Amino acid sequence: MLPKDFIASPEGWLFAVVSELTEDDKVLCFLRYAPIAGVWCKLDSDSANRLLAEHSPAYLYQSRLLSARLHALPRSRIVEHYSPRRILQKLLNSPTADPAINDLQHLARVLAEAGVELATLGITGSLLVGMQHHASDIDLVCYDRAAFHQMRQVVQSLMAENRCQTLNDGDWLAAWQRRSCDFSLDDYIWHEVRKYNKGMINGRKFDLSLVVPSDRQQSAGGWKLGAVHITADVVDDGYAFDYPARLDIRHATFERVLCFTATYTGQAHTGETIAVSGQAEIDGEGRRVVIVGSSREAMGEYIRVLR
Repeated sequence: MLPKDFIASPEGWLFAVVSELTEDDKVLCFLRYAPIAGVWCKLDSDSANRLLAEHSPAYLYQSRLLSARLHALPRSRIVEHYSPRRILQKLLNSPTADPAINDLQHLARVLAEAGVELATLGITGSLLVGMQHHASDIDLVCYDRAAFHQMRQVVQSLMAENRCQTLNDGDWLAAWQRRSCDFSLDDYIWHEVRKYNKGMINGRKFDLSLVVPSDRQQSAGGWKLGAVHITADVVDDGYAFDYPARLDIRHATFERVLCFTATYTGQAHTGETIAVSGQAEIDGEGRRVVIVGSSREAMGEYIRVLR
C-alpha cells in the first residue's frame, strides 16, 4: 500500500494510508471518515483521535519510524483496500450523473489531450471512497515524478489558455483558513500560485499530488531534539513534491528539511533562502533534519521563502 490509498476497518471507518512502511504488522494511517449518528462525517485530527480514544484506543499508535503519533490498522483488520489507480479507471469509464465525477472525467480528457498519460494517475480523497458531494474537490495522485512535473507544466499552459483557472480570492481564503497556515494570506498565495499543482475546472477545485514508491527502507531509531527555527539556503529541490517532501539545505547544523504536510509541499526552489520552523531530529542515518508537519495540522511549523 502507498500513501493516499484508503483502507476500511470492520467498524466501517475509512483511514487514509500515510506510509508504505508497516510497523508491528500494522498499516500506518489516519482516520478520515466515520459514520456518526448515522451520518458520514469527514474528521479532523482532534475528532478522529477522540473517536478512537473512546471506541477503539488500540488504533492510536506512536510510530517509531515516523516519530509521530498517528493511527495504525493491523493488516488482519483491513476489510477493504481502496486503490486510487483502480478506482480512477472505474470512474473514468462509468456513465454517471454525478457532477463531481463528470468534472473528473472532463479534467481527465483535457489532461490526456495535452499529453498526460492517465495510466500514471489515481484518485484519492472523497471520490476514492464514494464520499463526494456537489462541492467536493478532485484529488489526483501521480505515481511517476517526471509525469507529475509534466502535469504541472500542462496546468500552467491550460491556465494561460483559460481552459482551467487559478483559484479565485474566496477559494484562496478558504484554502488558507483550512490549512491554518502560519503566515499571511498574501504570502500563502505567493507560494501556492507558482506550484501549478491546483486549479479550477468547471468551478471545481482540483489538486495534484505526487507519490513515488521508495526504493529503500526507512531507518528507525531517530532522536528528537525539540523545536527549532532556522534560516537556510536550498541546494536541492528535486524531491520537493514527494511524500514526505524533501529539501536539502546549506546550514551550519542541519542537512535536510522533511515535510509531512501538503501545505508546504513544493514550497521552495533551489537557490532560495527559507525560514523553517519545525522539530529537530537526528534521523536513523545520523543526519540532523528539521521535520515540518510533526502533527497533521502542523500548527506553528512552516517553510517560508524569504524574499
